[in-house]
Amino acid sequence: MSFDLVLFGGTGDLAWRKLMPALFQAFRHGTLPAGGRIVGVGRDDLSAEQYRALIRSRFDGVDLAKRPGDGEFERFAALLDFVRMDLSKPEDYAKLVDALAQRHADTVVMYVATAPALFTTVCEQLAAAGLNTANTRIVLEKPLGHDLASNRAINATVRQVFGEKQVFRIDHYLGKPAVQNLFALRFGNALFEPLWRREHIANIQITIAEDIGVEKRGAFYETTGALRDMVQNHALQLLCAIGMEPPINSHADAIRDEKLKVLRSLAPWTAETLKQDVIRGQYAAGNIGATAVSAYRAEPGVQPQSQTETFVALRTEIANWRWAGVPFYIRTGKRLAGRDARIVVNFRPTPHAIFNSNIGVANRLVINLQPKDGLELHLLAQGQDNRRNSNTLAPVQLDLDFDKRFGAERVGAYERLLLDVIDGRLNLFVRSDEQEEAWRWVEPILEHWKNDPQGPRPYAAGTWGPSASSAMIARDGFCWSEES
Repeated sequence: MSFDLVLFGGTGDLAWRKLMPALFQAFRHGTLPAGGRIVGVGRDDLSAEQYRALIRSRFDGVDLAKRPGDGEFERFAALLDFVRMDLSKPEDYAKLVDALAQRHADTVVMYVATAPALFTTVCEQLAAAGLNTANTRIVLEKPLGHDLASNRAINATVRQVFGEKQVFRIDHYLGKPAVQNLFALRFGNALFEPLWRREHIANIQITIAEDIGVEKRGAFYETTGALRDMVQNHALQLLCAIGMEPPINSHADAIRDEKLKVLRSLAPWTAETLKQDVIRGQYAAGNIGATAVSAYRAEPGVQPQSQTETFVALRTEIANWRWAGVPFYIRTGKRLAGRDARIVVNFRPTPHAIFNSNIGVANRLVINLQPKDGLELHLLAQGQDNRRNSNTLAPVQLDLDFDKRFGAERVGAYERLLLDVIDGRLNLFVRSDEQEEAWRWVEPILEHWKNDPQGPRPYAAGTWGPSASSAMIARDGFCWSEES
């Protein structure tokens, strides 16, 4: 099968950091289909050879295991081409028409790795140029809009140009091996399913923590913030994976139908819950390890009196028979105490204690997403004290490290998703009604913040966020996993 993969924003940050390395890894792993071509599109005045040299420089200084071997990049570079275009100029799309006409590939993938403001322009101009054929697929990066209205407007334009099965709304978290293992854990094994309900689970915590700041993306982050950047997409997709009912099969729409039910079942916000159950913060100066770091407001591109949140913690519930009364806590932020993405499932204690037990974590399943990938099962077991008649239990941890079990260099998120787009598999992509429902749920938070004079609470870089986050979860009698 021949394919052309067109990268709009081919010299941009996403192509540089994620997409080109992922395509190169697929090439070196032998999973990139033969007969392919990768066409970078950008405003830069580059020849094809200059573009190849630019991409080659991307691999200078990376980990030795990820560097090209002898001749590897040269073979990969033979797939690369470049078309200079200004995406806002209709006449420039003729250049792309000419480039694609050279091959008439079986499949054409249009990857729109640009500012969201250009999404509708690109779709409209592709249609005007006759490039929205039946063999074309379009990939749209997040954020798809900045609120429900803008999301609907983008999706309406896209639907006028492409059919739903041609649209791949990408959320790279769904491509992570750890998230694939989450689906396997739930729906490939019968062990946990009888316990996966309100009668046995006390609470569920989803944490996506980063120790980095906004780096060079201050101007972008000022118009986005943590709620739009992480909660509306990544965190809610993880919540859906945890909370959804088993689909009838593994087909894309069967999976996405069940995720949509979860989003529609999220408890609606009230004036009281918006005030008590949503915490926003913004990092102040602090230390990451032994390194002093600046406050968010001192970052390049950030307004000196910015009210943009770099941290969100919230409490919600899924209002259905399986989950009614079980709190779900979501927490995400930048400049936190570590880089750590995990889901913690806290089971209820035994209804009647017949053993003494030492203080410690027990009855807990931890699903590690990054940087570690694996499962931890925390139980109580007989401790070192083997004296006669001893009935004291101590916490123990069973650790399944997927990196050690399957190898650390597995298929990365973008590599997996790019291959799925080329093959036409929609399972790991977000349907428009899912996306709109997620925006509908977060929009009351955005509206509440507009009228909230308090603004984000400051927290020192290198901590786990504002103390109000711990106070929120403590009202239910629980604590964050690192506090237990």
